[in-house]
Amino acid sequence: MADTYRNFAALARQERSGIDYDVLVRRARLEIALVAPHGGGIEPGTSELADAIAASDLSFYTFEGLKPSGNTDLHITSTRFDEPLCLTLLTSSSVVVTLHGEHSTEDGEGVFLGGLDADLGTEIGDGLRRQGFDVRKHTSRNLQGLEPNNLCNRGTTGAGVQLELSRAVRKTLFESLTRTGRQHPTARFGVFVAAVRRAIDSTLRSVRGRVR
Repeated sequence: MADTYRNFAALARQERSGIDYDVLVRRARLEIALVAPHGGGIEPGTSELADAIAASDLSFYTFEGLKPSGNTDLHITSTRFDEPLCLTLLTSSSVVVTLHGEHSTEDGEGVFLGGLDADLGTEIGDGLRRQGFDVRKHTSRNLQGLEPNNLCNRGTTGAGVQLELSRAVRKTLFESLTRTGRQHPTARFGVFVAAVRRAIDSTLRSVRGRVR
């Protein structure tokens, strides 16, 4: 399905900040940023996951849909996503990890791993598999995050990680995917967050060790 808006400027001319959408950004340690560009009601659950993985010491960004319905109109594809606060954060982040919600009902509880940072991607994938998550590469190249201008690859290293979570797996992480339900994460939410965060922390320790 084609996006309603080609870029953020077009979206901002028609939609209302703070009513139809919101932007949240938290700058912290800048090696890695967690980004959910289709948060809130656009791809439900992705904002909450990115925020929890970032915790207080990694940078966090989300563009959230706030509408009672029709939030998919706010979707801007990752290769053209250009909201200014996000772009500013990316220029000072070495690696970007993006969280997305895949909408197909045919992919089971898949977690689809993509992006150009093969080392971090492997670390995250292995960690999630150990916790029982079904981690795979998506069959559609468009959902593999391989384009250099994909958000996950726009950090200063030019290589990041994209995680596409099927709707089915996201439903296991929350009481429901409604706005109220997402305020009540399940135990499996914590397992997912901890697995991704362990992989990120392990990678950061390895990089710092090589630098020393």
